[in-house]
This record gives sequence, structure tokens and C-alpha cells, in this order.
Amino acid sequence: MSEVRAIVEGACPGAVVEAIEHRGELTLGIRADRLLEVARFAAAAPLAFALLSDLTCADFPELPGRFRVAYHLFSIEDGSRLRLRAWAGADSPELPSVVEVWPTANWHEREVYDMFGVHFRNHPDLCRILMPLDWEGHPLRRDYPLGGEEVEFTDAV
Repeated sequence: MSEVRAIVEGACPGAVVEAIEHRGELTLGIRADRLLEVARFAAAAPLAFALLSDLTCADFPELPGRFRVAYHLFSIEDGSRLRLRAWAGADSPELPSVVEVWPTANWHEREVYDMFGVHFRNHPDLCRILMPLDWEGHPLRRDYPLGGEEVEFTDAV
């Protein structure tokens, strides 16, 4: 078990549901209802993951949790990386916003909302960021209809 995992589990008992270490980087699966608590702890000393470098989402329609959100953290002090992952749920996907912990999460969470439809509780301005405001649906969901608009060519032979 890694030292970071032990520190997180000691501070937030029961919050970590899985840990994967690959190529020197640690990924912690976090219970969705404990995500904000773990984020606050990870950002402060002794871990000091002060930078949220990215926030991504993946859609797994065949799994019960369906939407898995990953938070990519970086420690400016020692250059280490940590990834936190949480499942947002299938029917009405929702996670707590981490904007209060890492302000850079603002636009990242808006992008995940726009593309996947995951709602972030207590986000200061959760609205579309990439698609037009009147756009229907969420284009990166696996059940989003494929296709395009028909184009009529006037010079067709």
C-alpha cells in the first residue's frame, strides 16, 4: 500500500474504495459522497496537491455507475501526481463541485457538464461552455445519436 493511500485513508476512513498504482502514479477510487472531503484533504498539507491539472469523464453505459470522473492532481512542492476517481451515477449523474478547493475546476466541471451531463452540486456557474446554449443533449455520451446534417449540393450531376 502506498504512503499517500495510507495518509488519505487515515484522514478520511472509508472514503477510498480502490487504489491502483501504475508506472509510479497512484489512482484512488473515492466514494462520491466523500469526494469533497478527500479533495480538501489532498489540497492541504501534508499532501499539498495544490494544482488540479485536469478533470475528465468517461462514459461506461454498461456499468451501474456509468460516468466516472477523474481529477488529475499535481504537487508543486515535490512534483508528484495523484488521480482521484469517483462514479457520478447513471440516472441523474451528480458529484459535488471542487471549485472551492481548486478554482481551476470551474471550467473543467462546466466542460464535463456540457459534454456528458454530469451535474456538479454547488458549482458557481454550471452552464454550457463548448456547445451553444440551446443545444439538446450531451455529445460525448455513448448513447448520443451519431450522424450529421444532410448537405444539398447544387452542382450535383
